[in-house]
Amino acid sequence: MARLNTFFLHPEDWPEYAGNEVSLDKAESRHMLKVLRTAVGTQVRLFDGLGRYGMFRVDKAERNKAQLVAESLFRQDAPSVNLWLALGWSKSSRRGFLLEKAVELGVAGIWFWQADHSQGRLPDAVKETWTDRCIQAAKQCGSVFLPEIMMISGGLSGLQAKCSQFDQTFLAWEKEDFRNLLAPDHFTEGNSLVVIGPEGGFSESEAEQLVRGGMEPVSLGQSILRWETAALYCLSLSFHRRSLREVAS
Repeated sequence: MARLNTFFLHPEDWPEYAGNEVSLDKAESRHMLKVLRTAVGTQVRLFDGLGRYGMFRVDKAERNKAQLVAESLFRQDAPSVNLWLALGWSKSSRRGFLLEKAVELGVAGIWFWQADHSQGRLPDAVKETWTDRCIQAAKQCGSVFLPEIMMISGGLSGLQAKCSQFDQTFLAWEKEDFRNLLAPDHFTEGNSLVVIGPEGGFSESEAEQLVRGGMEPVSLGQSILRWETAALYCLSLSFHRRSLREVAS
């Protein structure tokens, strides 16, 4: 059976019961009707980014408005191993690439914060294009979850104020002994946060403050990694750990 085309439905529009009608937003409707030329009566898959998904049938197609009827609705439990990344802001042309791969590897959240060595100023809000990249990546890989993307105000202090919600926190520090490598076993069941500096790395005062605050310093190896490579390294370790737990269960 061919894979069903997948579209995003905003969580606030998610139907309560099978048989309910829903409408896609303009962008998703256009993609369904104009780009993919989906005909009335076609069955498609919708997801809301919070773990809910279902099979829907196209009921009406009017220019840039697609209306569908829910046929079967499901909910997927959140993973037991969850990783957030807190990335020091960098002016990176590879940010979109990182967001896509982060979705594919199951990141729970990506936070951006203003570091001492950040290039430029942290934006005030998450850009719509970033969310769209995540949605497209989720469609491609079949994920029903979208990551929490957040801009953390207040610099390092603002970041530290949010660390108490995690079961374990790690500082990916280039000056840590490379024998103390971050490994899949670091990601135990629950919520983990890994803090990564910007392209210029952490300042000494930032690293010292984070360690004093209870963050465990870890190494990512002997190589000096780019911003997005360090993030993907951490994501891959967490993905490996989560996959092993899913196989065991």
